Amino acid sequence: MFDLLIIISRYLFIIYIVLFLYNGTAFLLDEAGMTRHSHRRSIFTCRTMTALMHITAFLIISFNRETITYSIPNLIIAAAGLIVILAGQYIEDKVYKDGCPLVWNCVIFLLDTGLIMLVRLNYSLAVRQLIWIVIGFFVTMWIPVFVKIVPKFEKLEKLYIILSFLLIISTLVLGSAEYGSKNWIYIGSFSFQPSEIVKFLYIFYLASVFRKKIDLKGLIITAAVSGMLVILLVLQKDLGSALIFYMTYLTMLYMATSNEILLFSGIGVLAAGSVFAYRLFSHVRVRVSAWKNPWADIDSGGYQICQSLFAIGTGGLLGSGLTRGMPLSIPVVSKDFIFAAICEEFGTIYAICFIGVFILLFTRGMMIAFKCRRRYYSFIAAGFTVMMAFQTFLIVGGVIKFIPLTGVTLPFVSYGGTSIFVSILVVSFIQWVNGYEVKAERNEVEAYEEQPKKH
Repeated sequence: MFDLLIIISRYLFIIYIVLFLYNGTAFLLDEAGMTRHSHRRSIFTCRTMTALMHITAFLIISFNRETITYSIPNLIIAAAGLIVILAGQYIEDKVYKDGCPLVWNCVIFLLDTGLIMLVRLNYSLAVRQLIWIVIGFFVTMWIPVFVKIVPKFEKLEKLYIILSFLLIISTLVLGSAEYGSKNWIYIGSFSFQPSEIVKFLYIFYLASVFRKKIDLKGLIITAAVSGMLVILLVLQKDLGSALIFYMTYLTMLYMATSNEILLFSGIGVLAAGSVFAYRLFSHVRVRVSAWKNPWADIDSGGYQICQSLFAIGTGGLLGSGLTRGMPLSIPVVSKDFIFAAICEEFGTIYAICFIGVFILLFTRGMMIAFKCRRRYYSFIAAGFTVMMAFQTFLIVGGVIKFIPLTGVTLPFVSYGGTSIFVSILVVSFIQWVNGYEVKAERNEVEAYEEQPKKH
């Protein structure tokens, strides 16, 4: 009977995510003025699919075949996760009344899928992940208060960049190496990744600079500061973060200047830097070699990517079924390769739709950025969205062997307290920007309606 449930669930999971995508797309098209669709029905359906996904998955994960009973710890984290989902919706409805519900729906769906996979892979990591999610949601409740207390925070660009350099330098001095990169700081049993926090500060810095018309002097200073940050990340051998920072800077620079020469020059510098990194760092050469032909060194450098490809191929279109795969055979599966585990047990169809959820989130984020009439807030929303999009592309592309693996986390899904916390804060600021724009539009309409009519 339980095996039948697993077989049926393979189809149910696909139905859940397809309906989520359909209603999310309908909401998106309606926001763009291309269709007429019920917002309330679309959002309610998306939330219902997330809840059904959660319940179905934990009914399977929590069952113990040997004792023919349900695991109490798994049921507890299932209940706690469901409460967090409902609390997340409460935050969206009450704290960010003018925020975009689609953004929260996508984030919660991604967070919940990550939690499901972590319970499947490592229960203790799942508990820690859930705690960080709760902390992230708690802090988001105070973002609107922070913005009111600290007005004109667009003028604090010096503070943002000074803190960024202090965090990166502290990693070089006090950091510990993991998987070839020196990008973690340990304080007892607590650890965090300073580069994740710097991502947050860096976008505020760039938005503060680009909100004004930038001259040659400002351009040189910004390029030099950004280049120094990237170099420090390269010295940590954190090439994935360095690439994300660089591409985010290049994209925001183009948005601020509309200068194709600067854009293509930056791409040329990136190409030259990639060649330099390839010759300078041995682990980069190993990863490039593994990307070109992982089968030639399957017992060493190509082992990770081979195991990832085996998992994706084994799962097929519908997946092997939740709990029926062998995701633990993939090294670092809870962080870098969690997408491969999703492919194996949920299937390729689900994985493609899963990427579609990210696309919905990023598309809505850019719509918010382009719609915002205040330049500073527009750059904040665009910068955060672009940074998350590049990070997602890098890790998914690396896992499926589309590009060389860079070793970054999949936003909202991979295990990582700092990454989860910062990602939730990033989305909160995007929501706040959307709320600001909605309020500005509402005030304009009210001001227009209050004007005396001319006869």
